[in-house]
Amino acid sequence: MKRLLRFFRDYKKEIVLAPTFKLLEAVFELFVPLVMAAIIDRGIAEADRGLIGRMSLVLVVLAAIGLTVSVTAQFFAAKAAVGVSAKMRQALFEHIQGFDFTHIDEAGTSAMITRMTSDVNQVQSGVNMVLRLFLRSPIIVFGAMIMAFTIDVKSALVFVVAIPVLAVVVFGIMWITMPLYKKVQKALEQVLRLTRENLTGVRVIRAFCEEDAETVKFEEHTEKLAGLQTFVGKISAIMNPITFIIVNVATIVLIYTGAIQVNVGTITQGEVIAIVNYMSQILVELVKFANLMITITKALACADRVADVFEIPGTDVQRLGMIYGETTVQREAPFVAFDHVSYRYPGAGDETLKDIHFNVQKGETVGIIGSTGSGKTTLVQLLAGLYPVTEGTVSVSGVDVNEMDTQTLRNMIGMVPQKAVLFEGTIESNLAFGKEDATQEEMWMALERAQIKSVIEEKGGLRARVAQNGKNLSGGQRQRVTIARALVRNPEILILDDSASALDYATEAALRRAIQEYEGSTTTFIVSQRASSVRHADKILVLDDGELAGVGTHDELLVNCPVYQEIYESQYSVEESVEKGDRKS
Repeated sequence: MKRLLRFFRDYKKEIVLAPTFKLLEAVFELFVPLVMAAIIDRGIAEADRGLIGRMSLVLVVLAAIGLTVSVTAQFFAAKAAVGVSAKMRQALFEHIQGFDFTHIDEAGTSAMITRMTSDVNQVQSGVNMVLRLFLRSPIIVFGAMIMAFTIDVKSALVFVVAIPVLAVVVFGIMWITMPLYKKVQKALEQVLRLTRENLTGVRVIRAFCEEDAETVKFEEHTEKLAGLQTFVGKISAIMNPITFIIVNVATIVLIYTGAIQVNVGTITQGEVIAIVNYMSQILVELVKFANLMITITKALACADRVADVFEIPGTDVQRLGMIYGETTVQREAPFVAFDHVSYRYPGAGDETLKDIHFNVQKGETVGIIGSTGSGKTTLVQLLAGLYPVTEGTVSVSGVDVNEMDTQTLRNMIGMVPQKAVLFEGTIESNLAFGKEDATQEEMWMALERAQIKSVIEEKGGLRARVAQNGKNLSGGQRQRVTIARALVRNPEILILDDSASALDYATEAALRRAIQEYEGSTTTFIVSQRASSVRHADKILVLDDGELAGVGTHDELLVNCPVYQEIYESQYSVEESVEKGDRKS
């Protein structure tokens, strides 16, 4: 929670002024019963119309002043609440951007969305309500009690009994409901996760006619959420009737006691009405305070959840102060080196990669092949620093990637992931992800090398619209645009993670030749399940169940690596036709 206090620093003025104006409003409101008492005891009893007129004018002035200070307080409270929540949401987004893939997997996308939207909104409501009521309500309650004591001590003793009982009720219910609100938000995350999963996978669900099953599953989760919300709502709802009962009983006792005091001449009728008005003020403020406690309970529960995200360590921009530059690069070291690297995903039983050891020189093309689940993608993600290794080290130019400046490392790498991810905008804006200041000439050259220049020209050029997730492009087109996005950067390390799976063999062969001509000093890693995609690489890494089964050229592995032989032979007929096509071209 302490980490969230920093978001209030820029709103110190508003945090002071909002409750101050509310305090002024409360003070002016406390004078109203005294004015009413004067009207009854002196104006009405003595038929003094002049006094009644003057006192009525005082009431109008008090109401006008109260309205003015109330609106002013609301302005400052809203400004602080909105500003704090905006800064909190921005910082949360920036912090999540620094997560490595391990923390993203652990946290969960749906949980992060809930924390950035629903939880922060609850915190915003809590800040607003606290600044408006947290000081006003106690001042009214204790001020009204003090004012009652100035009128008649015996009658005011009712306040001394009622207020502690009400405090026990309010804070007791708050103590019970706080952990329940956390459960409600957790259930909301599950509903959000299921919703997101169904919307993104709607085609698969319909293809397998699973709509009814998914509907039942969704109903189960929403019923669970509704059940939790109903349960905590019932507990919270108890607060208002209990407070009303306590205050109404106190009012009955107060009226009875006041009537006796009037009969014996100790106090006047106007003073009894004033005391009853003070009790009514206490009733209204305690109901507000009870609702405020519910809001605070929700806000604190949600604030804890937001704070939990900030507790997850992010990736520092300057990790351990290591900067990739002249002073840290070891010139004689291999350009890329995996030194007995192992990796295990959090919560997984077995290691995904086991004792991987190899070196790559600058400018080499490295093919990575293996069966599904052999660890190919994990290997290149370790190279990009997206996951921290469990054992061993991954180094670039002799510098451990976990100790290298993150921004510099990522700028060296052009990565094309398995899933082609595009963002809503234009072709130009998507290519700018690869290089923000890329010229149009550089973009067209990258599109040409990615074998999609003609398609983009037909769609309207670099300003052609791209729908969310690239839904207006085919799978192969999306893959080629993501390849162009990586190529426009002219990276030192190019990672193609099964990025041609949606391409036909002829287009893939053309793409491969274009990349080979382009490479120059670029070190390229090609991840694929196709032998044709990696056979021309300078070095091929063969993975089998997370272990390095073989390292060498295509010809060498056909002789001495049974795993590679099996992969190649299973694709032999296809490979032969592709090879013939390459020779013709």
